[in-house]
Amino acid sequence: MNNPRQHWHTLSGAAALAELGTDQRQGLSAQSAASRLTQYGPNALAEAGRSGLAALLLAQFRDLMIQILLAAALIATLIGEPADAITILVIVGLNAIIGVVQQYRAETAIAALRQLAAPSARVLRDGRYLTVPASELVPGDIAMLEAGAIVPADLRLLQAEQLQVDESLLTGESSPAEKNTAVLEQAGLAVGDRHNMGYRGTTVTRGRGQGLVVATGPETEIGAIAELLGGIDLPESPLQQRLAAFSRRLAVLILAICLLIFLGGLARGEPWLLMLLTAVSLAVAAIPEALPAVVSISLAMGAHRMSRQQALVRSLPAVETLGSVSYICCDKTGTLTENRMHAEQVLTVGGALQLTDPASADSQLGQLLGQCLALSNDVQLGSDGAAGDPTEIALFELAASAGFDKSELAMRLPRVAEITFTSERKLMTTAHQDG
Repeated sequence: MNNPRQHWHTLSGAAALAELGTDQRQGLSAQSAASRLTQYGPNALAEAGRSGLAALLLAQFRDLMIQILLAAALIATLIGEPADAITILVIVGLNAIIGVVQQYRAETAIAALRQLAAPSARVLRDGRYLTVPASELVPGDIAMLEAGAIVPADLRLLQAEQLQVDESLLTGESSPAEKNTAVLEQAGLAVGDRHNMGYRGTTVTRGRGQGLVVATGPETEIGAIAELLGGIDLPESPLQQRLAAFSRRLAVLILAICLLIFLGGLARGEPWLLMLLTAVSLAVAAIPEALPAVVSISLAMGAHRMSRQQALVRSLPAVETLGSVSYICCDKTGTLTENRMHAEQVLTVGGALQLTDPASADSQLGQLLGQCLALSNDVQLGSDGAAGDPTEIALFELAASAGFDKSELAMRLPRVAEITFTSERKLMTTAHQDG
């Protein structure tokens, strides 16, 4: 039942409802929803659990150079050089503290962001619409969609009124996809061509809709991608590889030199204990005990600078990895670009009009145009900014930058009628009451 490989887009809405045993007018009962939640599990992607402080601390000692330093501290203690041992242990401890603090702070911040971003969904249960955490959705639920909402699960659309969805998360296409409820006959269609489906994590930019939940959690399309990514073994960073190679070469070189000194002293008739202590002392002195701390401090400074640019660094070596990148092969939408549009100026019959210019904004044409841009759209304002169609957001932000506040204008000039945008009309019309 909860299977994304089933071709839900080839089924009619009625057939999909029958397949999942759902009444479109009543939705699932609370009892059925609870039973299915137990059967299928929560509508959430698997996440690696947060590491405890003990695990984070132990992870700092996996580096070969750190292990060599610990061995050197032990040897220094055994040969009666406590000052050297303490110095080495202090440096190793400082390095571990820097790594633990950075990773713990990053994981704490990421966990807090996840809590803030925890989505909810409007579902039909027992004939009533309820707002529930998206994690409690189950196959067979009927969810409502509206502009600005995040699609909470994979859905077979049952209703679509001028519905458009930003699917760049899955397809890389920056233009919103127009949705409908028509049955698609071809089973092997790509995700971007399934116009009667909505997919978890995508954003509704325009219109309204109703969809039947057909897949949740790891069984969704985004869940399949997360599963693929989770199976990748992350290689060591270039810096870690170079430090590991340096540590191996250094260990071999120091052992070879110490062995030569020890054997050379014995050949000259020196006491074996004296030569052993001399060789061991040389080995301890030759190890660059400050190197790990210097590297960690440098990477921590880089992580701090990146935090000023709103970037969280969970693992310190990732800072150096980013700096070692020569080529990036990726889709541009939302990566190299912001997946946002910006309106710079308006072209009228009389020529270009700069709304951000006070003289233009105060003119009769500027006032009328600014009000139209601010009011004739379905942009939704939330705590995280504007949500809706990218073109409408660009025009809305242009009006806002010129001082035309949509909330204030909507109270003074309430909307009384509208003709929504269609690909045939290429126009949105709204009527407002003045006075």
